[in-house]
Amino acid sequence: MSRDSESHPSATKLAERAEPPRRRTLTITSLALLLFAVATAACGQLLLKSGMNGARLRADSGEKSLVLAAASTPYVWLGLMVFGISAIAWMVSLSNIPLSIAYPFNALGFLTILIGSAVVLHEKTNIWTWVGTAAVVAGLLAVVLTRQQ
Repeated sequence: MSRDSESHPSATKLAERAEPPRRRTLTITSLALLLFAVATAACGQLLLKSGMNGARLRADSGEKSLVLAAASTPYVWLGLMVFGISAIAWMVSLSNIPLSIAYPFNALGFLTILIGSAVVLHEKTNIWTWVGTAAVVAGLLAVVLTRQQ
């Protein structure tokens, strides 16, 4: 035993626990859950933005403060609930696959939110936003498709 281990017997146990378990691979089930987490996070963001647009209008009219208007907006609450469901799915995903594989999938959130903000929220986009988003998604593909098992 090393000197540190003798003075701190729990240090060895802690180091053993800190080592990751065997590497898990990306299965169809874990991929589906990961995509669900990303999609629900994007939906939650779109709902929050829609709700905050309405809250901003009510606050600007002097009806309520922005905080009170947001707190009384159903889309804000629905967005928070959907985002919470996404967080649970994300945590389960992280328990099954390496973070280095899971996190790049958030790039799909960029694409989903860009499409949703243009189609659902009627926000203006430009070519550079699309080019940048395509580059991010290409990066995701590079990470996932070239991952060594």
